[in-house]
Amino acid sequence: MNKNKHIVVGIIGLGSRGFSITQMIAKMKDVEIKYVCDTYEDRTEAAQASVFRLAGYKPQIVTDYKYILADEEVQAVLILTSWETHIKIAIDAMVSGKYAGMEVGGAYDINDCFLLVEAYEKTGIPCMMLENCCYGKYELMIKNMVDKGILGEIVHCSGGYMHDLREEIAYGKENRHYRLRNYISRNCDNYPTHELGPIAKLLKINNGNLMLSIYSISSKSKGLSHYLNEKKKDDLELCNTVFKQGDIITSVIKCQNGETITLTLDTTLPRFYSRGFSVSGTKGRYQEDGNLIFLDDKHCKFHFLSRIFYNNASLYLRRYMHPIWKRFKKEGVKGGHGGMDYLVLRAFLESVRDRTDTPIDVYDSASWMAITALSEKSILIDAPVPIPDFTKGKWKSKKTSEGRYSLD
Repeated sequence: MNKNKHIVVGIIGLGSRGFSITQMIAKMKDVEIKYVCDTYEDRTEAAQASVFRLAGYKPQIVTDYKYILADEEVQAVLILTSWETHIKIAIDAMVSGKYAGMEVGGAYDINDCFLLVEAYEKTGIPCMMLENCCYGKYELMIKNMVDKGILGEIVHCSGGYMHDLREEIAYGKENRHYRLRNYISRNCDNYPTHELGPIAKLLKINNGNLMLSIYSISSKSKGLSHYLNEKKKDDLELCNTVFKQGDIITSVIKCQNGETITLTLDTTLPRFYSRGFSVSGTKGRYQEDGNLIFLDDKHCKFHFLSRIFYNNASLYLRRYMHPIWKRFKKEGVKGGHGGMDYLVLRAFLESVRDRTDTPIDVYDSASWMAITALSEKSILIDAPVPIPDFTKGKWKSKKTSEGRYSLD
């Protein structure tokens, strides 16, 4: 082990996302990747070679993550595996005394979310969902504007994951991607934390506010079948598969302080990419599509002329750019997805280094992941379902987090 390194980690899961994160971390001079872990040999070998090329050392290859958890030198693990395994590995990591950083994804069973919180409360070891959108440039700018009262009192937010994934899902067998089996067997909002994470932080969920209930509805499922019969007609088995996953999932969440949140999952129909982030307050509104800010005292008489204000939100960056992004621009923006991948990784890794709690904590992680399991239940029974208070009342008096990457 390189003794000059400050943070020692193991990386578990080396698919497309895991490989890209491994490359980002390998470039960080204060972090050593001691292990790379995956059940597929070609993935571990490619990751090891990539780290050697970028950083000059070879991490150890393992196929069982428990070898990493048994190593006392490892301080944290990054869990970049299939959705089904996130919570189990995170719990095992906390029990072994290691910080757990989980890639985004939803829970399969609400009880698993309680077990995640229980593991943290028993061990005191932090667990953080690596929700990169919380560190998006415009998400943080709008949060800053909301905190300063520029949009007035917030009434409603919306967002979601709108991304044409038909090709990725259709070739799931060839690419060993877990989305395919999920779209065959489940019907839910399987990817809610884009954009729920930034919205929850903006609305101070679990920190003076709470999500109370969710009502989800599903459209019919036609997009994948149509795509397969057009693009992959030789795969008769898949062409004849009945997909449970509806093409559009719409969820409405009610909050303790009176706000509502609308989430949309739209991944199996042709479309442009969007996370649909919007924030509506008594003094104004922001919407990601068009990158528009509407302020009542400036734009009211132009409310039919949105096209002339296209991308006007960029004009507000100079005044309202979040301090995290001001510092990031000064130091040099780097990393994937416009820089937010780098920021969320540094937020986690510097918490590990400093032995502090993470800016996205276990209560955030559990409540955001719970939306998947709860949306599945709501769709099934066609009724609203309650969202548990994973903080057990601590949301009323929770301490605000501090540090370079604080989202409070």
